[in-house]
Parts: sequence; structure tokens; C-alpha cells
Amino acid sequence: MAVAEEDAVDGFAITASRESGVWRCGVLPLAVLESVESCVRATRQQPGDGGALGLVNISDEFFVVIRASGGGDDVRLLLSDATAALEWDFAADVAQRLDEDVDEDTADDELWPIGDLGILEDLGLPAGELRMIMDDVDLYADEMLGLIARRLGFAEEFAHALDTLPR
Repeated sequence: MAVAEEDAVDGFAITASRESGVWRCGVLPLAVLESVESCVRATRQQPGDGGALGLVNISDEFFVVIRASGGGDDVRLLLSDATAALEWDFAADVAQRLDEDVDEDTADDELWPIGDLGILEDLGLPAGELRMIMDDVDLYADEMLGLIARRLGFAEEFAHALDTLPR
């Protein structure tokens, strides 16, 4: 079972959606970091052609990509580091939603993602390239999300959203 985080989670959740070929990013309130379900609900409320993305960074340790359409149960998830589920409730919730069992016996010194590696393929980021970004141990989670945003074509909008985060 995961160890509970401190009362205040350090991180951010940014949505990205594309309408008529134009990307828009927005910052979600920190309260959505309390649960994966809160993030999914908030992401689902964003407009966009083909749904919206939720890009969640938790303490620069790991990230989650949420892809949700407006209605129904069509939610796709990607957790950058499965071993985070051993220490973080948020990551453990993602693993549970994905029906992935991560325990001390399966965790070794390597990091590995779980979920839908093809989550961004139709937007222009192949699974192999996404995996290369996540495998770069010299990058923090927020930097990985920045690379993903750049590769998908909304780096400027993502950077602007980051600039509006409370410090």
C-alpha cells in the first residue's frame, strides 16, 4: 500500500486541448491533485476536438497523462513511473485504475511506465518517442512534460500556463 503524501501535494495539473487546430492550456486548481478522479473530471470538462489532455506533475517525481473525452468512461491514462505507486497515493490510484499490481517484489532499481504508451500517437508523438522521454533519468517530471508539450506543438502555451502557477 502506498504511503500517504504530505497534506499539501507539490505539483501541478495543466490541461491542453485543441480546437480547430489551435492548442490551449489552462491550469487546474491544486485541489484536483487530491485524487485521480478529480483530475479526470476536471480534464473531461475542457473543450477540445477529440477530448482534452491532463498533464499532472507530482513533486517532479513522476507524471500522469490523462486523456478524456467529454462524456462516458473513455479515459486513457499513462503513469511515467510505476514504482511511484509504492510511495504516492496518487500514483497508486492510477495503477489501480489501470488494474496494474505494483509491489515491492516487482519493483527493482529500474523505472517503468504503466498505462497507454500510445496515448498521444494520433496527436503526433509515437509510443517509442514517448518512452525515450520517460527513460531519460536526467530529466525531472516537469521537464518531461515540457518536452511532450513541445513535441505536440504547444510548448509556448504550456510554458505560459506554468508561468501562471502560484509560487
